[in-house]
Amino acid sequence: MKTTVSGGTVDTARHARMWLGLTLLGLALILLLTGCGGYSRAPHEPEGVRIIRGLTYATGDGQALQLDLYLPETYQQPLPLVVWLHGGGWIFGSHTSCPIANLALRGYAVASVSYRLSGLTSPVAFPTQLHDCKAAVRWLRHSAWRFGCDGERIAVMGVSAGAHLAALLGTTADDQELEGTLGETGPSSRVQAVVALFPATDLLALEQSDPDHWRVKLVALGLLDGRPSERPRLARSASPALHATHDSAPFLIFHGRDDTMIPFNQSERLHAALIAAGASSRLVLYDHLSHSDEALDRSELLTAMHGFLDALLHPIPLVASGVH
Repeated sequence: MKTTVSGGTVDTARHARMWLGLTLLGLALILLLTGCGGYSRAPHEPEGVRIIRGLTYATGDGQALQLDLYLPETYQQPLPLVVWLHGGGWIFGSHTSCPIANLALRGYAVASVSYRLSGLTSPVAFPTQLHDCKAAVRWLRHSAWRFGCDGERIAVMGVSAGAHLAALLGTTADDQELEGTLGETGPSSRVQAVVALFPATDLLALEQSDPDHWRVKLVALGLLDGRPSERPRLARSASPALHATHDSAPFLIFHGRDDTMIPFNQSERLHAALIAAGASSRLVLYDHLSHSDEALDRSELLTAMHGFLDALLHPIPLVASGVH
């Protein structure tokens, strides 16, 4: 069933590290078992799709930030782009497995983007992750012509942590406080559409709803380097629902009513904020929707996603032969 809504110093430090390590291990097991880390399935590399791996879009802290590009084997007009952001709690996951690569068979280019992840000894605090994603969009807009793509037709899509970042891309276009200075800085990081599956959208509300839930520890470890209540200003800055304006990109949001990782009222908050601001948003709620990449196997979800992207990005009809 679905519902659619339109419109001790040494000892203490050692114990702290041990607690963090055990917490990360537990979270790793949960995320990997549910598929949110991006490892639950083999990479989707359908026949007829050309893959360009390891394109560096920026360098951050001495680390090459890369993306993989999926293209039709043949096409004769510029392709719209869909950016994929993997899940994994801002701690795990990899861009090298892209479950939406088959969009390349529907007349799109797909860019599966890496972003910096937090670790036990090297926490990555917001807005680093968003800076990376914005840099990727700017690079794609600047470099699209090299690959026969249209840099003015860019959508972003993600699950879980990736959906959170996708939602921020859709609500913070050209916000200089969150833009960052990585890589190409001239082009805009604005996107033309967002597809978000089970995102966290209001981090303070997420903690207030159940302060002892492990997901609050995940936000603290993976995103904020502290609990939302300990870093309220940063938590608000990292909450897509609090950035919604009439200028936000059109949104399509999916969530499961029985989601035990991120409650579906987080998507309701984002949807309500977008509608109240005068932006375009559609929220689709399902019973028993997997909080993982496996949600993308649901046929009615795919139909809704394809219709949304097609209407906004106008993919090209593919031909049996030819060159781009």
